[in-house]
Amino acid sequence: MRIRARVGMSVDGHVTTPTGWPAHTADPAFVSGQSHGIREVLEGCEAAVMGRTTFEPALTNDRWPWPDLDVFVLASRRPAGTPDHVVTDGDPARLLEMIRAANRGGDVHLVGGPRTIQTFHALGALDTLELVVVPLLFGGGMRLTPALDPSLGLTFHSERALPGGAVEIVYSCKGSRSPLPGSPASQR
Repeated sequence: MRIRARVGMSVDGHVTTPTGWPAHTADPAFVSGQSHGIREVLEGCEAAVMGRTTFEPALTNDRWPWPDLDVFVLASRRPAGTPDHVVTDGDPARLLEMIRAANRGGDVHLVGGPRTIQTFHALGALDTLELVVVPLLFGGGMRLTPALDPSLGLTFHSERALPGGAVEIVYSCKGSRSPLPGSPASQR
């Protein structure tokens, strides 16, 4: 099991638009139906974990965003309208243990912002940080960096161009227990 944080960001370093929407949703390529690689990521995932702030807007979507995934939410209270099959807990270490106990060998997609990413890194559970840099400048919005500890310890793994000019950059995180496929550590 690997926990994979994947986050869109503007060229000027914002993970949300000035109005608070995720960065990738402002990219015309994404709006026109390009996935920015998320479909490929989700093929190897069996679960999604996120914070309450990311989760709550999904409760009002016309369709459930994670139909084939187990869903875990880091939240001090269970949001109203949360489906019964969604696991919530306010203790990150306890939630991580629940994720591990339920895991059947697939990866976990960490959906969320900088605080949730940092929380799982602090537990030593963040295996990859995958950035999708969209070709836009926002000039405002939430930044990725203020909440992330400089000791995150990133090691470059790969990059690729995505439709519409976005670029995916994948890093493994210092202290992760699960090497990335194709990395020297995975070939030992």
